[in-house]
Amino acid sequence: MLIDIQVNNKKIQAKKGETILETLSRNGIKVPTLCRMENFTPTGACRMCVVEVEGKSGLIPSCSYPVEESLKIKTHSPRVLKARKMLVELLLSNHPDDCLYCASNGNCELQDMAVELNIRERRISGEKTKANIDQSSPGIVRDPAKCILCGRCVRVCEEILGVSTFDFYKRGNKTAITTSMNKDLNFSNCIHCGQCLLVCPTGSLHEKTSIDIVNQMLSHDDTKVVVQYSPTIAASIAEELGYRSNKDVNQVLNAILRKIGFDKVFDSSFAADVALYEQSAELADRIKHEENLPMLSSCCPGWIKHMEQSHPDMIDFVSTTKSPQQIMGTLIKSYLTEKEEFAPENIFSVSVMPCTAKKFEAQREEMTHKGVSDIDAVITTRELLNLIKLYGIDIHSVAEELTDAPFNTRSSAAKLVSVTGGLSEGIVRTLSYHLTGKELGNLKITKLRGLKDRKEVYVKVGGQEIGIAVVSGLKNANKLIEEIRDGKSKVHFIEVMACPGGCINGGGQPFCNDEKVLRNKSKTIYDLDQKEAIKVAHKNSGLVNLYKDFIGDPLGEKATKLLHTKYSKRDVLL
Repeated sequence: MLIDIQVNNKKIQAKKGETILETLSRNGIKVPTLCRMENFTPTGACRMCVVEVEGKSGLIPSCSYPVEESLKIKTHSPRVLKARKMLVELLLSNHPDDCLYCASNGNCELQDMAVELNIRERRISGEKTKANIDQSSPGIVRDPAKCILCGRCVRVCEEILGVSTFDFYKRGNKTAITTSMNKDLNFSNCIHCGQCLLVCPTGSLHEKTSIDIVNQMLSHDDTKVVVQYSPTIAASIAEELGYRSNKDVNQVLNAILRKIGFDKVFDSSFAADVALYEQSAELADRIKHEENLPMLSSCCPGWIKHMEQSHPDMIDFVSTTKSPQQIMGTLIKSYLTEKEEFAPENIFSVSVMPCTAKKFEAQREEMTHKGVSDIDAVITTRELLNLIKLYGIDIHSVAEELTDAPFNTRSSAAKLVSVTGGLSEGIVRTLSYHLTGKELGNLKITKLRGLKDRKEVYVKVGGQEIGIAVVSGLKNANKLIEEIRDGKSKVHFIEVMACPGGCINGGGQPFCNDEKVLRNKSKTIYDLDQKEAIKVAHKNSGLVNLYKDFIGDPLGEKATKLLHTKYSKRDVLL
Protein backbone atom coordinates (compact mmCIF):
# COMPACT_ATOMS: atom_id res chain seq x y z
CA MET A 1 0.00 0.00 0.00
CA LEU A 2 1.34 3.41 -1.00
CA ILE A 3 0.95 6.54 1.08
CA ASP A 4 1.87 10.16 0.36
CA ILE A 5 4.48 12.03 2.42
CA GLN A 6 6.26 15.32 1.91
CA VAL A 7 10.06 15.51 1.86
CA ASN A 8 11.85 18.85 1.52
CA ASN A 9 8.59 20.44 0.28
CA LYS A 10 8.13 17.80 -2.42
CA LYS A 11 5.49 15.06 -2.37
CA ILE A 12 6.77 11.48 -2.71
CA GLN A 13 5.20 8.06 -2.25
CA ALA A 14 6.16 5.70 0.55
CA LYS A 15 5.31 2.05 1.16
CA LYS A 16 3.42 1.36 4.35
CA GLY A 17 5.69 -0.47 6.79
CA GLU A 18 8.87 1.15 5.49
CA THR A 19 11.08 3.30 7.65
CA ILE A 20 11.69 6.92 6.69
CA LEU A 21 15.27 6.05 5.71
CA GLU A 22 14.15 3.22 3.41
CA THR A 23 11.68 5.54 1.69
CA LEU A 24 14.28 8.27 1.27
CA SER A 25 16.88 5.81 -0.13
CA ARG A 26 14.37 4.37 -2.59
CA ASN A 27 13.60 7.89 -3.82
CA GLY A 28 17.25 8.81 -4.31
CA ILE A 29 17.62 11.01 -1.22
CA LYS A 30 20.80 10.26 0.70
CA VAL A 31 20.80 10.52 4.47
CA PRO A 32 24.09 9.65 6.20
CA THR A 33 24.39 6.85 8.75
CA LEU A 34 27.26 5.12 10.52
CA CYS A 35 25.59 2.21 12.28
CA ARG A 36 23.08 1.00 9.70
CA MET A 37 23.71 -2.02 7.46
CA GLU A 38 21.51 -3.25 4.62
CA ASN A 39 19.16 -6.11 5.59
CA PHE A 40 19.84 -5.68 9.32
CA THR A 41 17.25 -4.43 11.80
CA PRO A 42 18.02 -0.80 12.71
CA THR A 43 19.52 0.14 16.07
CA GLY A 44 19.52 3.95 15.84
CA ALA A 45 22.83 3.91 17.70
CA CYS A 46 24.77 6.58 15.80
CA ARG A 47 21.88 9.10 15.42
CA MET A 48 23.53 10.40 12.26
CA CYS A 49 20.38 9.77 10.19
CA VAL A 50 18.19 12.16 12.16
CA VAL A 51 15.63 14.22 10.25
CA GLU A 52 13.19 16.96 11.20
CA VAL A 53 9.53 15.91 11.23
CA GLU A 54 6.83 18.56 11.47
CA GLY A 55 4.96 18.28 14.76
CA LYS A 56 7.79 16.51 16.59
CA SER A 57 9.76 18.45 19.16
CA GLY A 58 12.96 16.49 18.75
CA LEU A 59 14.86 15.17 15.76
CA ILE A 60 13.80 11.69 14.61
CA PRO A 61 16.18 8.80 13.72
CA SER A 62 15.00 7.99 10.20
CA CYS A 63 16.42 4.43 10.23
CA SER A 64 13.92 3.21 12.83
CA TYR A 65 10.90 5.52 12.50
CA PRO A 66 8.06 4.12 10.31
CA VAL A 67 6.44 6.31 7.67
CA GLU A 68 2.95 7.65 8.31
CA GLU A 69 0.38 9.31 6.08
CA SER A 70 1.01 13.05 5.47
CA LEU A 71 4.42 13.18 7.21
CA LYS A 72 6.33 16.37 6.46
CA ILE A 73 10.07 15.79 6.61
CA LYS A 74 13.17 17.94 6.22
CA THR A 75 16.33 15.95 5.67
CA HIS A 76 18.92 18.75 5.53
CA SER A 77 17.47 21.66 7.47
CA PRO A 78 19.90 23.92 9.42
CA ARG A 79 18.81 22.21 12.64
CA VAL A 80 19.49 18.74 11.21
CA LEU A 81 22.87 19.71 9.75
CA LYS A 82 23.90 21.31 13.03
CA ALA A 83 23.04 18.12 14.91
CA ARG A 84 24.94 15.89 12.48
CA LYS A 85 27.93 18.18 12.55
CA MET A 86 27.99 18.12 16.34
CA LEU A 87 27.82 14.29 16.36
CA VAL A 88 30.76 14.00 13.98
CA GLU A 89 32.76 16.58 15.93
CA LEU A 90 32.15 14.62 19.13
CA LEU A 91 33.37 11.43 17.44
CA LEU A 92 36.47 13.27 16.19
CA SER A 93 37.18 14.83 19.58
CA ASN A 94 38.94 11.72 20.89
CA HIS A 95 39.77 10.09 17.55
CA PRO A 96 43.47 9.66 16.61
CA ASP A 97 44.89 12.36 14.32
CA ASP A 98 46.65 9.95 11.93
CA CYS A 99 44.54 10.14 8.79
CA LEU A 100 47.62 10.57 6.58
CA TYR A 101 48.91 7.11 7.39
CA CYS A 102 45.76 5.35 8.52
CA ALA A 103 45.00 2.11 6.63
CA SER A 104 41.50 3.45 5.86
CA ASN A 105 42.58 6.85 4.58
CA GLY A 106 40.47 7.52 1.49
CA ASN A 107 38.02 4.79 2.44
CA CYS A 108 36.84 6.03 5.85
CA GLU A 109 33.17 6.87 6.34
CA LEU A 110 33.95 9.13 9.30
CA GLN A 111 36.46 11.04 7.18
CA ASP A 112 33.95 11.31 4.33
CA MET A 113 31.28 12.61 6.70
CA ALA A 114 33.61 15.26 8.09
CA VAL A 115 34.30 16.44 4.52
CA GLU A 116 30.60 16.38 3.65
CA LEU A 117 29.72 18.50 6.69
CA ASN A 118 32.65 20.89 6.03
CA ILE A 119 34.36 20.23 9.36
CA ARG A 120 37.73 21.93 8.99
CA GLU A 121 38.85 22.52 12.58
CA ARG A 122 38.71 20.80 15.95
CA ARG A 123 36.28 22.77 18.12
CA ILE A 124 35.88 20.05 20.77
CA SER A 125 38.88 18.53 22.51
CA GLY A 126 38.40 15.21 24.25
CA GLU A 127 40.76 12.85 26.00
CA LYS A 128 42.33 10.58 23.41
CA THR A 129 41.48 6.91 23.72
CA LYS A 130 44.54 4.97 24.78
CA ALA A 131 44.60 1.36 23.66
CA ASN A 132 47.19 -1.09 22.41
CA ILE A 133 46.97 -2.12 18.78
CA ASP A 134 46.19 -5.83 18.54
CA GLN A 135 48.38 -7.45 15.86
CA SER A 136 48.16 -11.00 17.18
CA SER A 137 46.00 -12.25 14.30
CA PRO A 138 47.82 -13.34 11.12
CA GLY A 139 45.26 -11.53 8.97
CA ILE A 140 43.50 -8.77 10.95
CA VAL A 141 44.77 -5.73 12.88
CA ARG A 142 42.50 -4.23 15.55
CA ASP A 143 43.04 -0.63 16.66
CA PRO A 144 40.54 0.07 19.48
CA ALA A 145 41.47 3.78 19.55
CA LYS A 146 39.74 4.26 16.19
CA CYS A 147 36.53 2.45 17.17
CA ILE A 148 33.41 4.67 17.11
CA LEU A 149 31.16 2.01 18.74
CA CYS A 150 28.88 1.68 15.72
CA GLY A 151 28.45 -2.02 16.51
CA ARG A 152 28.66 -3.20 12.90
CA CYS A 153 31.41 -5.75 13.58
CA VAL A 154 29.43 -7.13 16.54
CA ARG A 155 26.33 -7.61 14.43
CA VAL A 156 27.91 -9.12 11.31
CA CYS A 157 29.96 -11.55 13.43
CA GLU A 158 26.93 -12.63 15.46
CA GLU A 159 24.04 -12.44 13.00
CA ILE A 160 25.75 -13.56 9.76
CA LEU A 161 28.72 -15.61 10.91
CA GLY A 162 27.25 -16.95 14.14
CA VAL A 163 30.72 -16.71 15.71
CA SER A 164 30.20 -13.75 18.10
CA THR A 165 33.86 -12.83 18.55
CA PHE A 166 33.06 -9.20 19.42
CA ASP A 167 30.75 -7.65 22.00
CA PHE A 168 30.26 -4.42 23.91
CA TYR A 169 32.28 -4.12 27.12
CA LYS A 170 31.70 -1.84 30.14
CA ARG A 171 29.33 1.15 30.18
CA GLY A 172 29.08 4.91 29.74
CA ASN A 173 32.16 6.70 28.47
CA LYS A 174 34.20 3.55 29.19
CA THR A 175 32.23 1.48 26.67
CA ALA A 176 34.40 -0.47 24.24
CA ILE A 177 34.04 -3.28 21.72
CA THR A 178 36.32 -6.17 22.46
CA THR A 179 36.74 -9.93 22.40
CA SER A 180 36.05 -12.44 25.20
CA MET A 181 37.83 -11.50 28.43
CA ASN A 182 39.33 -8.52 26.55
CA LYS A 183 42.06 -10.78 25.12
CA ASP A 184 43.87 -10.47 21.79
CA LEU A 185 42.20 -11.78 18.63
CA ASN A 186 44.55 -14.75 18.35
CA PHE A 187 43.27 -16.07 21.69
CA SER A 188 39.62 -15.63 20.70
CA ASN A 189 37.28 -17.69 18.55
CA CYS A 190 37.84 -15.31 15.60
CA ILE A 191 37.91 -17.25 12.31
CA HIS A 192 39.83 -14.45 10.51
CA CYS A 193 37.22 -14.28 7.70
CA GLY A 194 37.48 -10.48 7.52
CA GLN A 195 33.75 -9.76 7.19
CA CYS A 196 34.19 -7.26 10.03
CA LEU A 197 36.74 -5.40 7.88
CA LEU A 198 34.16 -4.94 5.14
CA VAL A 199 31.71 -3.20 7.49
CA CYS A 200 34.05 -1.20 9.77
CA PRO A 201 33.51 2.51 8.89
CA THR A 202 36.94 3.59 10.17
CA GLY A 203 40.42 2.02 10.40
CA SER A 204 39.65 0.24 13.66
CA LEU A 205 39.75 -3.09 11.80
CA HIS A 206 41.96 -3.67 8.77
CA GLU A 207 44.03 -6.46 7.23
CA LYS A 208 47.62 -7.11 8.25
CA THR A 209 49.54 -6.28 5.11
CA SER A 210 52.29 -8.44 3.60
CA ILE A 211 53.26 -6.00 0.84
CA ASP A 212 56.56 -5.02 2.50
CA ILE A 213 57.89 -8.59 2.72
CA VAL A 214 56.79 -9.30 -0.87
CA ASN A 215 58.62 -6.19 -2.08
CA GLN A 216 61.69 -7.18 -0.13
CA MET A 217 61.76 -10.68 -1.66
CA LEU A 218 61.23 -9.34 -5.19
CA SER A 219 64.59 -7.58 -4.88
CA HIS A 220 66.49 -10.79 -3.95
CA ASP A 221 68.41 -12.06 -6.99
CA ASP A 222 68.98 -15.53 -5.53
CA THR A 223 65.28 -16.10 -4.74
CA LYS A 224 62.69 -17.15 -7.28
CA VAL A 225 59.46 -15.34 -6.38
CA VAL A 226 56.37 -17.04 -7.74
CA VAL A 227 52.77 -15.88 -7.43
CA GLN A 228 49.41 -17.58 -7.71
CA TYR A 229 46.08 -15.78 -7.75
CA SER A 230 42.64 -17.08 -6.85
CA PRO A 231 40.11 -17.63 -9.66
CA THR A 232 38.02 -15.04 -7.82
CA ILE A 233 40.53 -12.23 -8.36
CA ALA A 234 40.20 -11.78 -12.12
CA ALA A 235 36.42 -11.66 -11.81
CA SER A 236 36.61 -9.06 -9.04
CA ILE A 237 39.06 -6.36 -10.08
CA ALA A 238 38.10 -5.47 -13.65
CA GLU A 239 36.23 -2.33 -12.61
CA GLU A 240 39.00 -1.40 -10.15
CA LEU A 241 41.47 -1.51 -13.06
CA GLY A 242 39.26 0.62 -15.28
CA TYR A 243 37.65 -2.11 -17.39
CA ARG A 244 33.96 -2.97 -17.67
CA SER A 245 32.82 -4.89 -14.61
CA ASN A 246 32.09 -8.16 -16.45
CA LYS A 247 35.47 -8.44 -18.23
CA ASP A 248 37.66 -11.41 -17.37
CA VAL A 249 41.09 -9.81 -16.88
CA ASN A 250 43.14 -12.99 -16.34
CA GLN A 251 45.60 -12.38 -19.13
CA VAL A 252 45.98 -8.69 -18.29
CA LEU A 253 46.69 -9.65 -14.68
CA ASN A 254 49.39 -12.10 -15.79
CA ALA A 255 51.19 -9.29 -17.61
CA ILE A 256 50.84 -6.90 -14.67
CA LEU A 257 52.30 -9.41 -12.20
CA ARG A 258 55.30 -10.05 -14.47
CA LYS A 259 55.91 -6.30 -14.79
CA ILE A 260 55.95 -6.08 -11.00
CA GLY A 261 58.75 -8.66 -11.04
CA PHE A 262 57.34 -12.10 -10.25
CA ASP A 263 59.38 -14.89 -11.87
CA LYS A 264 56.44 -17.26 -12.35
CA VAL A 265 52.73 -16.46 -12.53
CA PHE A 266 50.11 -19.13 -11.91
CA ASP A 267 46.33 -19.14 -11.79
CA SER A 268 45.06 -21.09 -8.76
CA SER A 269 42.29 -22.38 -11.02
CA PHE A 270 44.64 -25.24 -11.92
CA ALA A 271 44.86 -26.18 -8.24
CA ALA A 272 41.07 -25.73 -7.94
CA ASP A 273 40.72 -28.44 -10.60
CA VAL A 274 43.06 -30.68 -8.60
CA ALA A 275 41.00 -30.01 -5.47
CA LEU A 276 37.75 -30.83 -7.33
CA TYR A 277 39.25 -34.03 -8.76
CA GLU A 278 40.70 -35.20 -5.45
CA GLN A 279 37.71 -34.18 -3.32
CA SER A 280 35.20 -35.83 -5.66
CA ALA A 281 37.30 -39.03 -5.50
CA GLU A 282 37.22 -38.77 -1.71
CA LEU A 283 33.43 -38.31 -1.75
CA ALA A 284 33.00 -41.25 -4.14
CA ASP A 285 35.07 -43.42 -1.80
CA ARG A 286 32.96 -42.44 1.22
CA ILE A 287 29.73 -43.09 -0.68
CA LYS A 288 30.95 -46.55 -1.74
CA HIS A 289 31.93 -47.45 1.83
CA GLU A 290 29.02 -45.54 3.43
CA GLU A 291 31.25 -43.88 6.03
CA ASN A 292 31.69 -40.35 7.42
CA LEU A 293 28.74 -38.95 5.47
CA PRO A 294 27.80 -36.25 4.78
CA MET A 295 31.25 -35.09 3.76
CA LEU A 296 31.88 -31.45 4.67
CA SER A 297 33.90 -29.18 2.37
CA SER A 298 37.40 -28.09 3.37
CA CYS A 299 38.44 -25.23 1.07
CA CYS A 300 37.29 -22.36 3.35
CA PRO A 301 39.87 -21.81 6.13
CA GLY A 302 37.46 -19.74 8.23
CA TRP A 303 34.97 -22.61 8.22
CA ILE A 304 37.69 -25.13 9.10
CA LYS A 305 38.80 -23.11 12.15
CA HIS A 306 35.16 -22.79 13.21
CA MET A 307 34.76 -26.57 12.96
CA GLU A 308 37.90 -27.17 15.02
CA GLN A 309 36.81 -24.92 17.86
CA SER A 310 33.00 -25.18 17.79
CA HIS A 311 32.20 -28.63 16.38
CA PRO A 312 35.27 -30.83 17.10
CA ASP A 313 33.05 -33.92 17.34
CA MET A 314 32.30 -33.53 13.61
CA ILE A 315 35.88 -33.22 12.33
CA ASP A 316 35.89 -36.76 10.88
CA PHE A 317 33.16 -35.62 8.47
CA VAL A 318 35.38 -32.87 7.03
CA SER A 319 37.13 -33.58 3.74
CA THR A 320 40.88 -34.02 4.14
CA THR A 321 41.59 -32.46 0.74
CA LYS A 322 43.57 -29.24 1.02
CA SER A 323 42.29 -25.93 -0.31
CA PRO A 324 43.35 -24.83 -3.83
CA GLN A 325 45.77 -22.28 -2.32
CA GLN A 326 47.60 -24.93 -0.34
CA ILE A 327 47.51 -27.49 -3.15
CA MET A 328 49.16 -24.99 -5.49
CA GLY A 329 51.70 -24.12 -2.78
CA THR A 330 52.54 -27.81 -2.35
CA LEU A 331 52.84 -28.42 -6.09
CA ILE A 332 55.09 -25.38 -6.53
CA LYS A 333 57.52 -26.64 -3.88
CA SER A 334 57.44 -30.27 -5.01
CA TYR A 335 56.50 -30.84 -8.65
CA LEU A 336 57.74 -27.46 -9.98
CA THR A 337 61.04 -27.55 -8.09
CA GLU A 338 61.64 -31.09 -9.35
CA LYS A 339 61.03 -30.05 -12.97
CA GLU A 340 63.01 -26.80 -12.68
CA GLU A 341 65.76 -28.33 -10.49
CA PHE A 342 65.39 -25.57 -7.94
CA ALA A 343 65.63 -25.96 -4.14
CA PRO A 344 62.23 -25.45 -2.41
CA GLU A 345 63.84 -23.22 0.24
CA ASN A 346 64.96 -20.81 -2.52
CA ILE A 347 61.41 -20.27 -3.74
CA PHE A 348 59.26 -17.56 -2.18
CA SER A 349 55.66 -18.45 -2.85
CA VAL A 350 53.07 -15.67 -2.80
CA SER A 351 49.32 -16.10 -3.15
CA VAL A 352 46.74 -13.42 -3.93
CA MET A 353 43.46 -14.28 -2.26
CA PRO A 354 40.04 -12.69 -1.66
CA CYS A 355 40.18 -13.75 1.97
CA THR A 356 42.06 -12.70 5.11
CA ALA A 357 41.57 -16.20 6.56
CA LYS A 358 43.98 -17.46 3.89
CA LYS A 359 46.73 -15.64 5.81
CA PHE A 360 45.81 -17.76 8.81
CA GLU A 361 45.67 -20.96 6.74
CA ALA A 362 49.12 -20.39 5.22
CA GLN A 363 50.80 -20.28 8.64
CA ARG A 364 49.11 -23.42 9.99
CA GLU A 365 51.56 -26.05 11.22
CA GLU A 366 49.95 -28.65 8.93
CA MET A 367 50.90 -26.54 5.91
CA THR A 368 54.64 -26.57 6.67
CA HIS A 369 57.00 -29.41 5.74
CA LYS A 370 60.57 -29.76 7.03
CA GLY A 371 60.54 -26.12 8.09
CA VAL A 372 59.44 -24.88 4.64
CA SER A 373 55.97 -23.35 4.32
CA ASP A 374 53.88 -24.25 1.29
CA ILE A 375 52.87 -20.56 1.05
CA ASP A 376 55.27 -17.87 2.28
CA ALA A 377 53.04 -14.80 2.01
CA VAL A 378 49.40 -14.08 1.31
CA ILE A 379 48.11 -10.75 0.04
CA THR A 380 44.45 -9.83 -0.38
CA THR A 381 42.77 -8.41 -3.47
CA ARG A 382 42.96 -4.96 -1.89
CA GLU A 383 46.69 -5.38 -1.24
CA LEU A 384 47.21 -6.46 -4.86
CA LEU A 385 45.53 -3.27 -6.08
CA ASN A 386 47.80 -1.23 -3.78
CA LEU A 387 50.83 -3.13 -5.11
CA ILE A 388 49.85 -2.32 -8.71
CA LYS A 389 49.53 1.38 -7.79
CA LEU A 390 52.86 1.27 -5.95
CA TYR A 391 54.67 -0.01 -9.06
CA GLY A 392 52.96 2.57 -11.29
CA ILE A 393 51.84 0.04 -13.88
CA ASP A 394 49.98 1.61 -16.81
CA ILE A 395 47.18 -0.94 -16.94
CA HIS A 396 46.00 -0.14 -20.44
CA SER A 397 49.42 -0.36 -22.06
CA VAL A 398 50.15 -3.97 -21.12
CA ALA A 399 49.73 -6.76 -23.65
CA GLU A 400 47.81 -9.82 -22.54
CA GLU A 401 49.93 -12.82 -21.50
CA LEU A 402 49.31 -16.44 -20.53
CA THR A 403 50.16 -18.07 -17.20
CA ASP A 404 53.30 -20.19 -16.86
CA ALA A 405 53.64 -23.93 -17.44
CA PRO A 406 53.12 -26.49 -16.04
CA PHE A 407 50.03 -25.06 -14.28
CA ASN A 408 48.62 -23.16 -17.24
CA THR A 409 45.44 -25.12 -17.99
CA ARG A 410 42.08 -25.20 -16.24
CA SER A 411 38.43 -26.09 -16.64
CA SER A 412 35.56 -23.67 -16.20
CA ALA A 413 34.50 -25.72 -13.14
CA ALA A 414 37.57 -24.32 -11.37
CA LYS A 415 36.24 -20.80 -11.86
CA LEU A 416 32.88 -21.74 -10.33
CA VAL A 417 34.61 -22.32 -6.98
CA SER A 418 34.54 -18.51 -6.52
CA VAL A 419 30.79 -18.41 -5.90
CA THR A 420 28.61 -20.15 -3.34
CA GLY A 421 27.44 -23.46 -4.80
CA GLY A 422 30.23 -23.50 -7.41
CA LEU A 423 32.43 -25.94 -5.50
CA SER A 424 29.51 -28.38 -5.23
CA GLU A 425 28.67 -28.02 -8.92
CA GLY A 426 32.28 -28.76 -9.88
CA ILE A 427 32.46 -31.76 -7.55
CA VAL A 428 29.21 -33.30 -8.83
CA ARG A 429 30.46 -32.99 -12.43
CA THR A 430 33.54 -35.08 -11.62
CA LEU A 431 31.84 -37.32 -9.02
CA SER A 432 29.88 -38.93 -11.85
CA TYR A 433 33.18 -39.76 -13.57
CA HIS A 434 34.59 -41.38 -10.40
CA LEU A 435 31.42 -43.36 -9.58
CA THR A 436 30.36 -44.49 -13.05
CA GLY A 437 33.17 -43.64 -15.47
CA LYS A 438 30.63 -41.59 -17.42
CA GLU A 439 29.93 -37.89 -17.77
CA LEU A 440 27.04 -36.20 -15.99
CA GLY A 441 24.16 -35.62 -18.41
CA ASN A 442 23.44 -32.00 -17.54
CA LEU A 443 26.52 -30.16 -16.30
CA LYS A 444 24.68 -26.98 -15.35
CA ILE A 445 22.95 -27.38 -11.98
CA THR A 446 20.76 -24.29 -11.78
CA LYS A 447 19.50 -24.96 -8.25
CA LEU A 448 23.05 -24.63 -6.91
CA ARG A 449 23.44 -21.14 -8.39
CA GLY A 450 22.55 -17.75 -6.93
CA LEU A 451 23.30 -15.96 -3.67
CA LYS A 452 20.74 -17.71 -1.45
CA ASP A 453 22.08 -18.49 2.04
CA ARG A 454 21.05 -22.12 1.80
CA LYS A 455 20.44 -24.41 -1.18
CA GLU A 456 19.73 -28.12 -1.39
CA VAL A 457 19.49 -30.33 -4.46
CA TYR A 458 19.44 -34.04 -5.35
CA VAL A 459 21.25 -35.10 -8.51
CA LYS A 460 20.93 -38.51 -10.17
CA VAL A 461 24.36 -40.04 -10.68
CA GLY A 462 24.35 -43.53 -12.21
CA GLY A 463 20.99 -44.45 -10.76
CA GLN A 464 21.79 -43.07 -7.30
CA GLU A 465 20.35 -39.86 -5.83
CA ILE A 466 23.24 -37.73 -4.52
CA GLY A 467 22.16 -35.05 -2.06
CA ILE A 468 24.05 -31.74 -2.03
CA ALA A 469 23.56 -28.90 0.48
CA VAL A 470 25.19 -25.48 0.17
CA VAL A 471 25.34 -22.82 2.88
CA SER A 472 27.17 -19.51 3.16
CA GLY A 473 27.41 -17.58 6.40
CA LEU A 474 28.34 -19.79 9.34
CA LYS A 475 25.10 -19.13 11.21
CA ASN A 476 23.40 -21.18 8.51
CA ALA A 477 26.13 -23.81 8.77
CA ASN A 478 25.57 -24.15 12.52
CA LYS A 479 21.88 -24.92 11.90
CA LEU A 480 22.81 -27.57 9.33
CA ILE A 481 25.33 -29.17 11.70
CA GLU A 482 22.56 -29.54 14.29
CA GLU A 483 20.36 -31.22 11.66
CA ILE A 484 23.17 -33.71 10.96
CA ARG A 485 23.51 -34.45 14.69
CA ASP A 486 19.74 -34.99 14.93
CA GLY A 487 19.76 -37.28 11.89
CA LYS A 488 17.54 -34.96 9.88
CA SER A 489 19.96 -34.32 7.00
CA LYS A 490 20.13 -36.99 4.28
CA VAL A 491 22.60 -35.29 1.92
CA HIS A 492 25.98 -36.71 0.91
CA PHE A 493 28.01 -33.51 0.57
CA ILE A 494 27.81 -30.11 2.25
CA GLU A 495 29.60 -27.05 0.94
CA VAL A 496 30.21 -24.33 3.53
CA MET A 497 31.59 -20.87 2.85
CA ALA A 498 32.05 -18.52 5.80
CA CYS A 499 31.40 -15.40 3.74
CA PRO A 500 27.87 -14.72 2.43
CA GLY A 501 27.87 -15.39 -1.31
CA GLY A 502 31.21 -17.21 -1.20
CA CYS A 503 34.71 -16.01 -2.07
CA ILE A 504 33.48 -13.19 -4.33
CA ASN A 505 32.40 -11.52 -1.08
CA GLY A 506 35.55 -12.43 0.85
CA GLY A 507 36.98 -10.22 3.56
CA GLY A 508 39.94 -9.22 1.38
CA GLN A 509 37.88 -8.03 -1.58
CA PRO A 510 37.40 -4.39 -2.66
CA PHE A 511 34.95 -2.64 -0.34
CA CYS A 512 31.41 -2.93 -1.68
CA ASN A 513 28.05 -3.18 0.05
CA ASP A 514 25.97 -3.52 -3.11
CA GLU A 515 24.38 -6.92 -3.73
CA LYS A 516 23.92 -6.01 -7.40
CA VAL A 517 27.72 -5.87 -7.79
CA LEU A 518 28.03 -9.34 -6.27
CA ARG A 519 25.39 -10.65 -8.64
CA ASN A 520 27.26 -9.13 -11.61
CA LYS A 521 30.49 -10.80 -10.48
CA SER A 522 28.68 -14.12 -10.16
CA LYS A 523 27.22 -13.68 -13.63
CA THR A 524 30.71 -13.07 -15.04
CA ILE A 525 31.78 -16.46 -13.70
CA TYR A 526 28.64 -18.25 -14.90
CA ASP A 527 28.99 -16.69 -18.36
CA LEU A 528 32.58 -17.93 -18.56
CA ASP A 529 31.42 -21.44 -17.65
CA GLN A 530 28.82 -21.25 -20.41
CA LYS A 531 31.36 -20.24 -23.07
CA GLU A 532 34.32 -22.52 -22.27
CA ALA A 533 34.77 -25.93 -23.89
CA ILE A 534 36.30 -27.81 -20.93
CA LYS A 535 33.77 -27.74 -18.10
CA VAL A 536 34.99 -30.60 -15.88
CA ALA A 537 38.17 -30.88 -13.80
CA HIS A 538 39.05 -34.42 -14.94
CA LYS A 539 39.41 -33.24 -18.57
CA ASN A 540 42.03 -30.64 -17.73
CA SER A 541 45.00 -31.90 -19.78
CA GLY A 542 47.54 -30.45 -17.36
CA LEU A 543 45.86 -32.22 -14.46
CA VAL A 544 45.85 -35.52 -16.38
CA ASN A 545 49.59 -35.20 -17.03
CA LEU A 546 50.27 -34.22 -13.41
CA TYR A 547 48.64 -37.38 -12.10
CA LYS A 548 50.23 -39.55 -14.80
CA ASP A 549 53.78 -38.22 -14.35
CA PHE A 550 53.94 -37.29 -10.67
CA ILE A 551 51.01 -37.98 -8.32
CA GLY A 552 49.62 -41.30 -9.47
CA ASP A 553 46.09 -42.25 -8.52
CA PRO A 554 43.74 -39.94 -6.60
CA LEU A 555 43.71 -40.91 -2.90
CA GLY A 556 46.90 -42.86 -3.57
CA GLU A 557 50.00 -42.73 -1.37
CA LYS A 558 51.57 -39.68 -3.00
CA ALA A 559 48.24 -37.88 -3.41
CA THR A 560 47.48 -38.41 0.28
CA LYS A 561 50.92 -37.12 1.28
CA LEU A 562 50.82 -34.00 -0.89
CA LEU A 563 47.16 -33.07 -1.31
CA HIS A 564 45.54 -34.09 1.96
CA THR A 565 45.86 -33.00 5.57
CA LYS A 566 44.11 -33.48 8.90
CA TYR A 567 42.46 -31.23 11.47
CA SER A 568 42.02 -31.52 15.22
CA LYS A 569 40.22 -29.88 18.12
CA ARG A 570 41.30 -26.29 18.80
CA ASP A 571 40.93 -24.73 22.25
CA VAL A 572 40.12 -21.01 22.29
CA LEU A 573 38.66 -18.46 24.69
CA LEU A 574 34.99 -18.16 23.82
